[in-house]
Amino acid sequence: MTSPAAEMLAARGQWFAAPGPLGEAILSTRVRLARNVRGLRFPPRALPEELEGVLHRVEAAAGQVPMLRGGRFLAMERLSALERQFLLERHLASHDLASDGARRGLCCSADESAALLVNEEDHLRIQALRAGFQLDACFAAATALEDQLESHLEYAFADDFGYLTACPTNVGTGLRASVLIHLPALVLTRRIKKVLSGVAQVGLAVRGFYGEGTDVLGHFFQISNQITLGEKEAQTLLNLERVVHQLLEQEARAREVLLKDAGDQIEDKVRRAHGTLTQAHLLSAEEAIGLASALRLGLTLELEGLPSVSAINDILLHAQPAHLQLRVGQVMDAPARQRARARLVRERLGQSRAA
Repeated sequence: MTSPAAEMLAARGQWFAAPGPLGEAILSTRVRLARNVRGLRFPPRALPEELEGVLHRVEAAAGQVPMLRGGRFLAMERLSALERQFLLERHLASHDLASDGARRGLCCSADESAALLVNEEDHLRIQALRAGFQLDACFAAATALEDQLESHLEYAFADDFGYLTACPTNVGTGLRASVLIHLPALVLTRRIKKVLSGVAQVGLAVRGFYGEGTDVLGHFFQISNQITLGEKEAQTLLNLERVVHQLLEQEARAREVLLKDAGDQIEDKVRRAHGTLTQAHLLSAEEAIGLASALRLGLTLELEGLPSVSAINDILLHAQPAHLQLRVGQVMDAPARQRARARLVRERLGQSRAA
């Protein structure tokens, strides 16, 4: 029997199938709304049978929601650790949801642009995901899904505080908006530490490639809001949008410095990365992401003969460990994964050149 993850592997989710607005610099935009079911204890304090009840109620509600029609509901405890890792790599599940599947669930739309994370820190995390920089579209989709669900579920809410959540930092709007942005020039010019320090000072968080608790890979940084209580959603989105545009401006200036001071060396770095990806026999996941990052930098510098953004995004996603092993159909040790990854990248880049 084909696993749900294997079926999803064959599909191309909306957020990575093609680059969105400002797609050469921004991989994706995500909005999550934290919500809890009124009258029930929140997941950290709930009894197992209460969590099981929430899971069934959300599954039933999701089946009635137009935005999720044709999608799938996954009981996390029925998935293998590899399949849960696949959902994390797909940016559908959070790190917490993927690490422990007991009485937890994930419901996602057919195109993976909308999802519900069930019984993570809160009963519900309502998620919208888009390619490129699309804060307003993400927020509109998340609130539309929230409204559709509210016809079947009543949310915990207090007039004085707003939406009630397990963590005090989410009380109020329960809104977490994030942007996965690529900042290689700021890293290479050694300005990134100062820039990200400034981001933190204006109330935004900086996280790694897979979000909270994960490492920065390939010069990708996830920038998100931290404040929810006492701040309107529109202000949260406006603050994040303003900072993202500032980061893009600083990245552009850093690229100018690179071209002026080390243009030949940067082009050599990009060309070597392309050559390694097209010829390598062994590739680690970290190396593949780093080399793909160099190609994305080359595109922003308008170097010729490089793969498209879509082809590079395809490598970033499908060369990750769980994607790779599900594609092959077996669990592999590290050397086998490195061989399979190199073969996959060579094939995908060859198809890109042919197209």
